[in-house]
Amino acid sequence: MHAIAAVALAVFLVVTGVMHFLAPGYFGMLVPAWLRRERLLVAVTGTAEVVVGALVLVPGSRPAGGWAAVVLIACYLVSHVDALRRARPDRPRLLERPVGAVARLVVNVLYIAWAGAVAGSAA
Repeated sequence: MHAIAAVALAVFLVVTGVMHFLAPGYFGMLVPAWLRRERLLVAVTGTAEVVVGALVLVPGSRPAGGWAAVVLIACYLVSHVDALRRARPDRPRLLERPVGAVARLVVNVLYIAWAGAVAGSAA
């Protein structure tokens, strides 16, 4: 079971990382405006996700990869908290409404827990 969770996390990270390059506009809209340099941040985080996913995939580097995933995903909390701060019920997109922003935040916390479980079980 632990190996399945680790491989699933690795695939999730690699696919999401690749998507940063295939759909940069979507990921760019998730970057808070005050951070600026959204293209650079999208490229850096996409690359980081692919590298971290590869680390999680290889059993020997899985503990380090799992903890790196925890840190990387935790960094995304900045974006999700900012989205929650700016959320309004009248926004056209669900992710820009309070319910969508809360869902993003909760899902992100679950990803952190998943990565932590993989890291802990691999050690």
